[in-house]
Amino acid sequence: MAAIAFAILVILFAIPLLKLGRVLEEVRLAVRDIGHESVPILTEMQGTVRATNEELSRLSVVTADLAKVSQHATVVSENAANMATLFSATLGGPMVKTAAFTYGIRKAIRGEGRSGKTARRKK
Repeated sequence: MAAIAFAILVILFAIPLLKLGRVLEEVRLAVRDIGHESVPILTEMQGTVRATNEELSRLSVVTADLAKVSQHATVVSENAANMATLFSATLGGPMVKTAAFTYGIRKAIRGEGRSGKTARRKK
């Protein structure tokens, strides 16, 4: 009787162990498939990273060139501002004086006095 009970107990434990064996076999196959499929993905990712690094190096060159152009534009802008200041200081005052002088001459030729009325227009 003890032998029959032991045999039934072994059969009851054997069924879950067989199922566990199938599950472990499926896990082993899944891990193997993941290993085989991940190698091409990793190879492709490595190529993508290389291409990205090359583009980043090109971008750094462009950024450096852009910084140089920006510096040159700043210098040109400063030179233009200095030239405008020089022009204003050198010619601005005399031009205003010349304009005021010619305005006064025109006013005197027309005969306008300080009141702003013309002497010739009286009829």
